[in-house]
Amino acid sequence: MNSRMIYVVSDSVGETAELVVKAAISQFINSATEVKRVPYVEDKGTLSEVVSLAKMNNAIIAFTLVIPELRSYLINEAKNENVIVFDIIGPLIDKMQDLYDLTPRHEPGLVRKLDEDYFKKIEAIEFAVKYDDGRDPRGILRADIILVGVSRTSKTPLSQYLAHKRLKVANVPLVPEVEPPEELFKVAASKCVGLKISPEKLNNIRRERLKSLGLDDHAIYANINRIKEELDHFDKIVEKIGCEVIDVTNKAVEETANIILHRISKKSNF
Repeated sequence: MNSRMIYVVSDSVGETAELVVKAAISQFINSATEVKRVPYVEDKGTLSEVVSLAKMNNAIIAFTLVIPELRSYLINEAKNENVIVFDIIGPLIDKMQDLYDLTPRHEPGLVRKLDEDYFKKIEAIEFAVKYDDGRDPRGILRADIILVGVSRTSKTPLSQYLAHKRLKVANVPLVPEVEPPEELFKVAASKCVGLKISPEKLNNIRRERLKSLGLDDHAIYANINRIKEELDHFDKIVEKIGCEVIDVTNKAVEETANIILHRISKKSNF
């Protein structure tokens, strides 16, 4: 069984090219093909060396080079030395540029940056779930934003929405009978956001919630006097924290989130 070799060349990590090459190799039974990755290529000298090695080993060169000068150089050098090269990403970039009238950035490693951005979002979403509804006060100290409010002020959906913007959000429900976690008063007030709502609106929301659960909508949870008591407690806590308050009475989650994001952009210490 003859050994075969493919050089994977990239001006970034080279993961994309290697995955494509291995996917192709997998289609052949008993193909003992060695893959050698040559990442972070920045100069023509390295390309010349790879072409020489490929010629010596009767190998193929598969590459993802987005810098035009390096791409052209490798293609020309390989042609001069009768070495087979396969451009994995270049032709598609060319087609997109022509068809959509776009200008490529020619910047290596952008896919990896996108991947990192994706994982940051996943991490933020998991954080929001873990520290939802005051489950673990330790999350308050690690959060980018802490949402504070009584029950049914959209703390959870707002936490998830902001998590998709890669922000780690913890939320804390306020109940008169329960002392707020001490961590709430240890973080910077600029990280906290109080969610205010009118008693009448909250009364309607809670009554509908009880109905949806098949419960009596006249329960204490939806009692207007009880709601006013909770909101008075909320006012005292946010005043003690010294944080900003957003009235969410007639606001959609997206609207409240945009207000918070706008404030973040204006305050580097938020």
